[in-house]
Amino acid sequence: MRALLQRVSEASVTIDGQIHGNIQQGLLILLGIEAEDTATDIDWLIRKIVAMRIFSDPDGLMNLSVQDIGGDLLVVSQFTLHASVKKGNRPSFIRAARPDTAIPLYELFIQKATEAMGKPVATGKFGADMKVSLLNDGPVTIWMDSKQTE
Repeated sequence: MRALLQRVSEASVTIDGQIHGNIQQGLLILLGIEAEDTATDIDWLIRKIVAMRIFSDPDGLMNLSVQDIGGDLLVVSQFTLHASVKKGNRPSFIRAARPDTAIPLYELFIQKATEAMGKPVATGKFGADMKVSLLNDGPVTIWMDSKQTE
């Protein structure tokens, strides 16, 4: 499972011209699920994401987590995080999980993120044509892969 975190001042997802999810200060999480992913991958990612100290303290140092600042999460499914570009000019998405596997894991990720944060998590809609808008703060952008936990 791959997650691309972006520290944001604000972010939103629009579907068919309507805002589906939006947050103020917090993290936009683009989430890519592959066929071998399990709840163990989710647990590792959630534990790291909510505790990651990437928000500024009063001295301007990155010492605070999204929980520490009372920030929000916006989770958007993003199968293209598993794109392979080794051959040719058209990315291959063969590693991305099919919807019958990915949707339950996406929903479990949202459930566990909600539990970890102690409040609702904003989301996109799996498989929809989404327009994501964000104001990246910093910018701070962090790549995570649950298969690389060293």
